[in-house]
This record gives sequence, C-alpha cells and structure tokens, in this order.
Amino acid sequence: MRTHIVKLLTHPDHAWVDIRTEEDQQPRHYLPHLLLWALLPSVCLYIGVTWLGWSLAGEERVRLSPVSALQLSVLLYLTTLIGTLLMGGFIRWMSRSFEARPTLNQCIGFAAYTATPYFLAGITGLYPSRWLAVAALIAAGAYATFLLFVGLPKFMRLTQDRGLLYAASVWGVGVLVLVSVLVCMILFWLNGLTPEYMRPLTVP
Repeated sequence: MRTHIVKLLTHPDHAWVDIRTEEDQQPRHYLPHLLLWALLPSVCLYIGVTWLGWSLAGEERVRLSPVSALQLSVLLYLTTLIGTLLMGGFIRWMSRSFEARPTLNQCIGFAAYTATPYFLAGITGLYPSRWLAVAALIAAGAYATFLLFVGLPKFMRLTQDRGLLYAASVWGVGVLVLVSVLVCMILFWLNGLTPEYMRPLTVP
C-alpha cells in the first residue's frame, strides 16, 4: 500500500499497471488504502480545530469543542467514503460508452487511488487556515487530475484517445460530486449538528 503511494507520486505510469494487476488478482484490494488514508484528513482536522483553532481577528483564535470536532471529523470521513463510492459507481456506469468492462470494485479502487492527493492534502488540517486549505485543495486537485488522465487509459486498458475522452467525462462528474458532497456535509454539520465553539484564545 505504501509502495503504491510512492509510485503514484513518482512513477504513476507504473503504479497504475501494478494497481490494475492487483485488482484483477484480488477484488477489493483497494479497501485498506481507502479506509486508512481517508482517516488522515479527519484525524488532522480534529487535532487542528481542538488544539490550535483558526484565526478570527487579530491574535484571537477560536476552537471547536471536542464533541463538535469529533462530529465534524466523523462526518468528513463518512463523506469521503461516500464520495469515493459514488465516483466508482459513475465510472462504472460511464464505462459502457467507452468499450471498457471494469467491475464496480475496480472502478471504486480507481477512484480511491486517484483521490490519494486529497488524502495527503488533509495533513494541512493540523493548522486550520482558509488560504492554506484552498492552496492544498488546488494542488491536490491538479495532481489528482494528472493521475486521472494518465491512469484511466492504462487502468481500463483503452487506447489513448478513447481513454482521454473517458477521463474528461470522469473529471466533469468528479468536480460535480466533490462540490455536492462537501456542500451537503457542511450544511448538515452547521444546521443539523449545531457546532459548539470554545471561547477565543489569545495567541501569546
């Protein structure tokens, strides 16, 4: 699993071939990768919003109560899993138009590995900052897009032209799914769970 992370960052061409081979040999091989790495953003966010908090004005910082932070972290984890499953389903559904015949598990696995940059970007949750989060999401989105366009033709064993068209379709759906699940998560957390904020701290 750790080898795939390194290869996706250094030699994505080889990584996708290895990942597809393992998925052919062992369905659901992606599960440890998805379940463990999806924890990184949630754990880092919990630590960041309970220990450090984020800046409001001047030197004041506001934090979440442990209960509210736990609710947010669990909600983020579940949202990540649901979003990955949805993307896998859409990839499987769209495959019919591009003469690819992957299984649903293979499509979920592809979505999980493509989302790896987003998992790694979650480490920025240790220092809650709007601009840092935006920068991390932009960087993660750019590299995830690169992995998508490089990996889909190889993973689905399609010609380059057909694979790139398939990848472009997946990218469009992926943006829609990402925005939709994040907006739904935030609205549910704010309106359904009613977060509890701690008194602002003054940074020494």
